[in-house]
Amino acid sequence: MTDSNSKATAEAKAEVEEVTKDANEKTEEPEVPKEMRAVILNGFGGLKSVKIVRRPEPALADGEVVVRVHLCGVSFQDVMVRQGVTEAPPKTPFILGFECAGIVEAVADDVDNFKVGDRVVALPDHRAWAELVPVSAKYVYSVPETMPLQEAAAVTLSYTVAYMLVHDLANIVPGHTVLLHSAGGAVGQAVCALLQNIGGVTVVGIASKNKHDDIKTSVTHLIDRGSDITTEVKKVCPDGVDIVLDCQGGDECNKGYALLKPLGRYILFGSSSIVTGETKSILSVVKSWWQVDKVSPLRLYEDNKGIIGFNLRRLLHHQPGGHERVRLVVEAVYKLWQGGVAKAHIDSTYALEDVTDAMAKMHERRNIGKLLLDLSMDPRPKPTTPAKIKKEENEEGEKEGDKENKEIEKDEESKVETKAKE
Repeated sequence: MTDSNSKATAEAKAEVEEVTKDANEKTEEPEVPKEMRAVILNGFGGLKSVKIVRRPEPALADGEVVVRVHLCGVSFQDVMVRQGVTEAPPKTPFILGFECAGIVEAVADDVDNFKVGDRVVALPDHRAWAELVPVSAKYVYSVPETMPLQEAAAVTLSYTVAYMLVHDLANIVPGHTVLLHSAGGAVGQAVCALLQNIGGVTVVGIASKNKHDDIKTSVTHLIDRGSDITTEVKKVCPDGVDIVLDCQGGDECNKGYALLKPLGRYILFGSSSIVTGETKSILSVVKSWWQVDKVSPLRLYEDNKGIIGFNLRRLLHHQPGGHERVRLVVEAVYKLWQGGVAKAHIDSTYALEDVTDAMAKMHERRNIGKLLLDLSMDPRPKPTTPAKIKKEENEEGEKEGDKENKEIEKDEESKVETKAKE
């Protein structure tokens, strides 16, 4: 064979291989995108709007890390988001949740303070309740080596809020008297722990009667939420209080301000009073707003009192420099945990699929401490109601009836065929 023939044969072979490769590439099925579980809010309203779905895994953007989530925190803010009573919520459908803990799975090239495998807590603006969460590195915090992720999930957000209330805003010192609303909640219990660490602080806690036995050691005095709070506070503090920490809003604002001593500070860090039924109530929103007296700066000047508002989400995600201050506080909280001051107060833990049970408990204010979602947990078996049992029995009866009817029809057909042959 000549060189020219050999060259022609090689070229023909290469051409055939190229055609075959192209054909194979065309016949290959497209790669199916990987999916993850996520908690989606389909529309503002009741618990039926909350669904567990499968969504494509998120892509990594500049300045972000992707966290493989192990645990999520549930707060009253999530209940308010579900009802659509928070400021500027995302357009539905969107992934719920503000707090999660897990392992870094991917890091953008321009992020140098985290690496794959780091244990972290993330506080994104929504979208935390999913198996994978892309978060700006500004809102991600390294967890100390000795700190279990469950502790980190329970401590980080609650104690960050509590720390800023106690130290940045109220500046509480020994000798102060503090009136604390929702003393049995996660933030309330975190505030109590920080005040016990300060020492010499009188804490008047407000909580539902059924929580009193569980939290009585963390406060000085306990008042039933259903009682006349002003009268009960004056019984134990005739001269009033130095600090009011209020997460209720509405008419409690007026009562709290009236109970302040001169140089006292009223701090509003929530507005849960606008949540009444399962869905948003315009009447509750309007009532909560109009119940609050409008206090002029001149009145504050004459009364020697102060009114302060605190919204961590706004500070962290929407106000300049907020994320830098929050990072310093988170680091301080972790040091307090290492020193045995900041302790996790966990009420209960749910599987991701049981998120509506967790939200219902939070909505009904039955929790004492933090509610968590654990993505490794199996969902709880759903109880079978009498109606469901009856329905299943009817369905089973219908199946048996159909089977008997078919057998009768078959026997009749057989008899007809036999008679025809005769």
